Amino acid sequence: MNTATAALTPDTLFNGGRLGPCLGAVALISLLAFEAMAVSTAMPAVAGALDGLRFYALAFGGPLAASVLGMALAGPWSDRRGAWQPSLVGLLLFAAGLLVAGLAHHMPLLVLGRLLQGLGGGMLGVTLYVGMGQVVPAPLHPRLFGLFAAAWVVPGLVGPTLAALMVQALGWRSIFLLVLVLVPVAAAMLLPAFRRLPLQATPGGAAAGRASPRLVWAWMGAAGALTLHAMASLEPPLRWLALLAGLTLVLWAASQLLPAGCLRARAGLPAVVALRALLAAAFASAEVFIPLMLTGVHGWTLVQAGVALSVGAVFWSLGSAVQSRIQDAHRRRRGLVAGFCMVALGILATALSLVAGWHPVWVVPAWGLAGLGIGLGFPMLSVLTLSLSATGEQGRNASALQLGDALGCSAALAVAGALFSAAGPRAMATGSLWVLLLASALAALGAWLAPRAFDQA
Repeated sequence: MNTATAALTPDTLFNGGRLGPCLGAVALISLLAFEAMAVSTAMPAVAGALDGLRFYALAFGGPLAASVLGMALAGPWSDRRGAWQPSLVGLLLFAAGLLVAGLAHHMPLLVLGRLLQGLGGGMLGVTLYVGMGQVVPAPLHPRLFGLFAAAWVVPGLVGPTLAALMVQALGWRSIFLLVLVLVPVAAAMLLPAFRRLPLQATPGGAAAGRASPRLVWAWMGAAGALTLHAMASLEPPLRWLALLAGLTLVLWAASQLLPAGCLRARAGLPAVVALRALLAAAFASAEVFIPLMLTGVHGWTLVQAGVALSVGAVFWSLGSAVQSRIQDAHRRRRGLVAGFCMVALGILATALSLVAGWHPVWVVPAWGLAGLGIGLGFPMLSVLTLSLSATGEQGRNASALQLGDALGCSAALAVAGALFSAAGPRAMATGSLWVLLLASALAALGAWLAPRAFDQA
């Protein structure tokens, strides 16, 4: 079934030979989502088993940095050669990363596997949208992307608890190896449809010529983020030099990869991209360290910590449902500010549980509040991006959102890792407190800047 024939049967998403690729795409997105949530839950056990606590933040921030390069590489490649080749390479890199991480016997090797996963995952994040956008007729795109969004829900709800149970029953390696076994199944449903796609009549040659500088900036952004992560293991004089060099590279690359004015949160689209990066960075920085805090400071089991993360996912879904019913522009403006405030207050309440000696069970409703806040804010910023984008620029601006998320999260996790390492392994409560305060401050900054997203440039 070719694209032309498929276009004649746009009545349902799964007609016209589209069942296989749609199921394959959903399966792959679900695997990516499960792996991300499962690793967040399992990483305290991994770091403990491999004596790699000082690499904890790098195991999360490194893949995000590598994904920046993967996104920049896959876009022009897809334009020139179609989605099949970069999808195949992305799948091979992701699978290789799972294998390396699953068999790793020391933390640096596991981090290497995570970097390969990030590179491959970044490529797949682009090629899935490009390839499936051609497989599925345009009238069915809203249903397709709604299906993609739903593919993240179930892994977010059950992934953390299931991962904790797997670690207890089978060991932490089972997380990576299970996903590795299932990746070829998704690939077998997806790749044949991509291979049959004709090359699109787009100005690929010109785009490819302009892609080289973008790829160089992506290299610089990834290198800057990894330099920031390296500073945690350096002595104080070199640490500050690494901080300065890393921040310079990240900000310089961001100034070229993101819309002009983004670093100043200029009103309109630049502010939207900056706010998404702040929101993602605040939530991710807290989410990564909460399982470590609950298990290492409060003595919770991984299953209990996984349930806490699942509560955040449940309230994220609730927040997304609530924002979809808000139509008035003025109310959406207030809703975005409220979302940032909820994230800031939820993370701050989690931090206060360490200082005030509250029962750790208070972390669960506090994290639920943060999940409700990001559920409100994240989709609003995605909708704003599309509404503020001119025809022909929606794809580029959507890509900028993802790049901003990856750069912002990786940089924030690097600083969080440095704060945690500075406290020392014997002061885990102090290190966790500093990380949570940083995350809360990022969300509070977003609440202050949020009205700019609705202002005219």
